[in-house]
Amino acid sequence: MADLGEIVGLVERALGPAESEPVRLAGGITNRNFRIRFGGRDCVLRVTGKDTELLGIDRVSERAAADQAAALNIGPAVLGAGPGYLVTEYVDCAAATPAVLRAAPEAVAEALRAFHDSSLRLANRFWVPELLDKYARIIRDRGQSPPAQYALAQSLAKRIAAVLPLRDAVPCHDDLLAANVLVPSDSADQVMLVDWEYAGMGHRLFDLGNLAVNNEFDAADEDRLLSAYYGDESGLGRRSALALMRIMSDAREAAWGVVQSTISDLRFDFTSYGGRHFARLEQATSDSRFETWLADAAGS
Repeated sequence: MADLGEIVGLVERALGPAESEPVRLAGGITNRNFRIRFGGRDCVLRVTGKDTELLGIDRVSERAAADQAAALNIGPAVLGAGPGYLVTEYVDCAAATPAVLRAAPEAVAEALRAFHDSSLRLANRFWVPELLDKYARIIRDRGQSPPAQYALAQSLAKRIAAVLPLRDAVPCHDDLLAANVLVPSDSADQVMLVDWEYAGMGHRLFDLGNLAVNNEFDAADEDRLLSAYYGDESGLGRRSALALMRIMSDAREAAWGVVQSTISDLRFDFTSYGGRHFARLEQATSDSRFETWLADAAGS
């Protein structure tokens, strides 16, 4: 991690003097986040972790995505950025919970649709089969071997990509944990999306599958999500595609845990994190519906 005092000094030159001590905010594995006041404005200062480019993070794309989200009123204003840090406006809000997102996915569906349909073009490309191949090379370059289950993740990602190819890439968030969805205190019907680190040109259904699996949506929740996103009733093909993108998301998370366990010096059990997602992948391969999902998605 970069030195916090040095980062604060850099931000002061752009935004004015620090008027409070930095207060650590909860959440986040890769970065550290602080609430701090600069030049009369309450801000969130994020100090980025090291070697994050190895995870598929592109800071230029992240800044562009965050700016676009702010322009669409689905993200806080970006006040400054530089090597090792990002500063955004502090918004009085609460992080969503999986239960809240399951009960009312409409606001986040509409926010994602607006972002996907924006004219933004990001330099970064986010496509899980390619990302898994990249992670495997990094692991081997560090003198280690991916676990046996890694080949399963790669195989599943490639099978899904064969029926849901990345033809018309759109700007995506790609990390839709509940903690990255904020509910402003003055508007229960609005959401803000934060932490655009993994933003890139990708498959719009990956964002929906990522949101659904991370927040344990059931079939009824998924129907509401798809209906809100597309503005109509979703057929079997879309439901099957969403089911496959849930699996694609787990493949990414499993591989992410492996590469983090190789490159990170943070005190976090990345091996267990990846293991939980590998276990879900193994369950997916034994699900009798998997081949049907592939056929239905291909037919749509």
